[in-house]
Amino acid sequence: MGNSVSELQVNIQMVDLQRQYHRLQNEIDAALLATVEKGQFINGPEVKSFAGKLADYLDVPYVIPCANGTDALQIALMALTLKPGDEVIVPAFCYVAAAEVVALLGLTPVWADVDPDTFMVTADTLAKACSSRTKAIVVAHLFGQCCDMDSILSFASKQNLYVIEDNAQSMGAVYRFPGGQTRMAGTMGMIGTTSFFPSKPLACYGDGGAMFTHDQQLANTLRMIANHGQQSKYHHQRVGCNSRLDSIQAAVLEVKLSHLDEFNKARQKVADRYDEGFKRCKGIKVPQRTASSTHVFHQYTLQVNNGKRDALQQFLKRRNIPSMVYYPLPLNEQHAFRQAVRPVEKPEVASQLCKTVLSLPIHTEMREDEIQYIIQQVNAFFESDGLQAGCE
Repeated sequence: MGNSVSELQVNIQMVDLQRQYHRLQNEIDAALLATVEKGQFINGPEVKSFAGKLADYLDVPYVIPCANGTDALQIALMALTLKPGDEVIVPAFCYVAAAEVVALLGLTPVWADVDPDTFMVTADTLAKACSSRTKAIVVAHLFGQCCDMDSILSFASKQNLYVIEDNAQSMGAVYRFPGGQTRMAGTMGMIGTTSFFPSKPLACYGDGGAMFTHDQQLANTLRMIANHGQQSKYHHQRVGCNSRLDSIQAAVLEVKLSHLDEFNKARQKVADRYDEGFKRCKGIKVPQRTASSTHVFHQYTLQVNNGKRDALQQFLKRRNIPSMVYYPLPLNEQHAFRQAVRPVEKPEVASQLCKTVLSLPIHTEMREDEIQYIIQQVNAFFESDGLQAGCE
């Protein structure tokens, strides 16, 4: 292994894109240079090629690239027959993008609480947020695995609700239905959306996003909205927006797509090492892996007991180990939405998670000495004198 942990020159990153680039440099440089030489930077052949290969990977007939994940969510909602005041249920424990676009479109976001172990919405939490005005659900496959889509789709069907999936954190995760059928994250609802933000499982070197659907008419509508509402140039059938994935980002994404399963397996290996290293530590709870989904570990998110989360984060920081809190405040407590929502029962689980979650470094290029150092330091924190929770 080379250096011992005590000798380790610590330069640990949450996500090490530089190291990943160096490993793939020949492929990426060749793709970038070929794109530049063609000079077709908007809607070049790379965009169509990448979209086709992503459609094959996801086993879905239509992939519509766009500029970013937030645009993908907005365009998805714009493509549905929703009216101002219609309610859209979104997770209270999630990134702001879904709620943001709901409010921007004059729709009403309604908060659903989440499961305390998986951090994601369930059919039961969605049912508690549902009303006669509810028209759609945004389901976020958080941190790397799928929600319980069988029960969610059943609930949505009974209530006649649209389901939009956000798989930005779970690209490549596989969901298994009770009958044994498998589907990729993002391909089970009416529309799937994703982000190619640089830290995501499938990532470009800037902003990028996409939408997926099995419905040809809906695919045409999504494509039209993303292109100024025009079906043919200068003929605008509806109000749309300008949301494009550029050719350079598509070229990078096509290279990385060919390595996506390898990337996911690398993070799974790191997660396995963490699970093993923390199995005797009573001060934390490791991520729960659901039986119905694979987990690609976009994040490795602990729950820290006894109010020690912030102290652990500072302890790690002093030892040059980064960590992140996803998310420090539930959406129902965000100032921006105080006037835009229908009041519901406070999402207690989401609020509690915001006080306990802590994500550790996990990425495709992590070395064994880095993993071992992180495990040792987390365990050392709980072995310190004066802490109630410790490691056996």
